[in-house]
Amino acid sequence: MSKSRASIFGDDDTETLDVTSFAPKTGIDLKAPPADQVRAVSQAAKFTSREPNAVKAEPKVDKATKRAPRRYRTGRNQQLSVKALPQTVEAFYAITDREGWVLGYTLQRALEALQRELKPPK
Repeated sequence: MSKSRASIFGDDDTETLDVTSFAPKTGIDLKAPPADQVRAVSQAAKFTSREPNAVKAEPKVDKATKRAPRRYRTGRNQQLSVKALPQTVEAFYAITDREGWVLGYTLQRALEALQRELKPPK
């Protein structure tokens, strides 16, 4: 095997690449369709423009679902992400806020209560 890379321009390394035919456009392309026609076709095909909007609308955020960030140094360093019903999430946060706990402690207490409840009778 060779230790050098193969040339993308051919096998002969002495051959030079002729780039004289490459040049910037100097005039208007008369074969190109008008901009209005291109815009109409792209809108009909539901292409979205990459150009920035002059005024971007603020995304609608339901103030009831947006919560303030919670940052505590508790030693808990494992993430648990679950899908839950909105009522379940609201109840979880309500208990946490009412008791003044952090989310991890609320989960810990909930699991302890569930384990006591599910403990087989002796």
